[in-house]
Amino acid sequence: MQLSKYQWILFDADETLFHFDAYAGLKLMFSKYNVEFSQDDFAQYQTVNKPLWVDYQDGKIDAKTLQTTRFNTWAEKLSVCPQTLNSDFLLAMVDICQPLPGAKALVDALKDKVNLGIITNGFTELQSLRLQKTGMQSSFSQVIISEQVGKAKPDKAIFEHAFERMGQPNKQQVLMIGDSLSSDILGGLNYGIDTCWLNQQGVIADKITPHFQVSSLIELHQRLLG
Repeated sequence: MQLSKYQWILFDADETLFHFDAYAGLKLMFSKYNVEFSQDDFAQYQTVNKPLWVDYQDGKIDAKTLQTTRFNTWAEKLSVCPQTLNSDFLLAMVDICQPLPGAKALVDALKDKVNLGIITNGFTELQSLRLQKTGMQSSFSQVIISEQVGKAKPDKAIFEHAFERMGQPNKQQVLMIGDSLSSDILGGLNYGIDTCWLNQQGVIADKITPHFQVSSLIELHQRLLG
């Protein structure tokens, strides 16, 4: 994985650059409504949320449908609209936002050597505020957010949109880094660019084979920059 090969390095956001502790975010959000949000509540939430994310990734529903449907039950209980709960949740996620270990150092070390971008299936409200909060906003010349594009990884359309914004670089000079085999890595492979899987849990890859694999951003830093 030679840095000199690449003109662009593209990162996923959630669990690649930033921790995404949804349970902690939901606990904080619901505390404002005087609700003690429990692990059981979270498990129930995930039975709705997870299939919605799969449908979103597969292009069956749009971002707005995902954002509101996952909070419908709670919206009824609390007599508020689901859009309000979704906004409150995203703001809570900004409040608790922390970069992954090594993220800031890696981005700071790369930003003057290569063009940096983000391609995320996350939502505009959260991504922009989080980049501001962590002081990383100016390091990325392109931030491509699925909610704005109307397509999510692994769909080729979001990569096509990114490459238009990037000035159509040579695909052989672009590296996609992400934690999700099914969206980041599959999307990159399908589009014909190099991929690096951030595999912090030591999972065995099945069917989807990235070009490179690292267990942490610190390892990635060492491999790219020595």
